[in-house]
Amino acid sequence: MFPTPVANASAPTRVAYKVALPVSLLVWLLPLIGVMVTSIRPGSDLAMGNYFGVPSSFELGNYLTVFQNTPMGLFILNSFKVTIPTVIGAIALSCLTGYALATYKFKANLWLFFMFVAGNFVPFQILMVPVRDLTLKMGLYDTVTGLVLFHVAFQTGFCTLFMRNFIKALPSELIEAARVEGVSELRIFWYVVLPLMRPAIAALSVLIFTFIWNDFFWATVLVQGTHAMPVTGGIISLNGQWVAQWHLVSAGSVVAAMPPVIMFFLMQKHFIAGLTLGATKG
Repeated sequence: MFPTPVANASAPTRVAYKVALPVSLLVWLLPLIGVMVTSIRPGSDLAMGNYFGVPSSFELGNYLTVFQNTPMGLFILNSFKVTIPTVIGAIALSCLTGYALATYKFKANLWLFFMFVAGNFVPFQILMVPVRDLTLKMGLYDTVTGLVLFHVAFQTGFCTLFMRNFIKALPSELIEAARVEGVSELRIFWYVVLPLMRPAIAALSVLIFTFIWNDFFWATVLVQGTHAMPVTGGIISLNGQWVAQWHLVSAGSVVAAMPPVIMFFLMQKHFIAGLTLGATKG
């Protein structure tokens, strides 16, 4: 039923595994390594066509130039203004909707759940024009608030699917026992269910944080001005009007990628807690 461990496999299989693993890792990391090397490459190398060779010198000042010559700090701040409220809003709503769909039995329960799920399968590109027109009519176009509300609305469906399935797997006896004792539904949710959802909330927080932080499409569709532009859309401004400054773009990309990485390592212990939840008894 389960795959055979590599240690117990045949000798040719073990050799193939030892060869394929580093090769696959190198292929996967090659684009990232290329961006990181380009971020410390001088602009003269790129002008002479030295894209993949050894840099003639290491220009760590590219990272300083990114912050001095462009509003990179503002772009990063805007990304935090969009991402953090979105994560809080989407997860808060999905905890409530997931709890309702997982614990309450009513006729439209399954159909309502399907509506949340179906929204995840709609190609977001076809929604570009209606969403843009809606934000214009509501006066939310080119604002951080409009981008936050849009992301909360679109991410709540996926988060509800995640939370509903997690709560559904919790022991129903805990909720029933609390109801027998006369505890209100709000207190059951807050004191019984929500503490058990911490691993799911941590995992979902990292996922949604990464999704929203790395969003480029809607950042350029719903925002035009620098005052509200997230970092993914703002990196475009690192290119000059006539010259493509790929060394600065690469440096900006590395800087923009750091917050999700830091977020993952900060929440890593919660992932471990979620993986080991229920693994031992006593």
